[in-house]
Amino acid sequence: MRRFEGKSAIVTGAASGIGLATAMRLGSEGARVLIADLDLDKGNAAADEVRRAGAPDAMAAVCNVAEEAAVERAVDAAIDRFGKIDIVVNNAGLMVFKPIAEQTGDDWLKILNVDLLGAFYFIKQAFLKMKNGGVIVNVSSVHAVETTPLVASYAAAKSALVSLTRSASLEGKSIGIRVNAILPGAVDTPMLWENPNIKSGVETINLTDVGKPEDIAAAIAYLASDDAKFVDGAAMRVDGGRLSRL
Repeated sequence: MRRFEGKSAIVTGAASGIGLATAMRLGSEGARVLIADLDLDKGNAAADEVRRAGAPDAMAAVCNVAEEAAVERAVDAAIDRFGKIDIVVNNAGLMVFKPIAEQTGDDWLKILNVDLLGAFYFIKQAFLKMKNGGVIVNVSSVHAVETTPLVASYAAAKSALVSLTRSASLEGKSIGIRVNAILPGAVDTPMLWENPNIKSGVETINLTDVGKPEDIAAAIAYLASDDAKFVDGAAMRVDGGRLSRL
């Protein structure tokens, strides 16, 4: 099934992990995809993978999502190449592991600028430039609902991203833009296994609760598709049921 035939997408942080899996899933279903990432070489390699997955076209653009001007350039590059934008997936994110008492304002701003403002900048550009409507999917986290020690800024940013999703869905309705959030649980990426809480045993993970990037990509593709045309302002948890068990 090629649900995204004729559609164009931007996926941030798409050179690896969930972002790359998402770009490949959208591309395999017919979307043309712009890979927005800090690393151009890795972005170009990712674009090659997306084309091999079946995308009609894919390109990379250097983009620091924490800089509004860089976001605008990436959006304009996608429009120049593809003619329009139909889907934006705000996936780029950072984590800092540090006790609250040792954190600084700069620590918080570093996380908020990427994990929250980066999504805001892309939402703003989408609202300005998605002339025929479209879909935005924000990648939040189960940390928006329940969290662990040492990641206060990340959890706060991801919780705020869910709130931003609700607000954007309300304002997007009149211009035909649906906005939803996805809350991944434990996913088999370096971010999970390099987590100091996991390494120290403060947080334990049952391997049956660890999903693959492709699992998250499948859920994102659903939200981005017309199959989810009546889903708007939602926060979809995709965690293998981990938070449902006491």
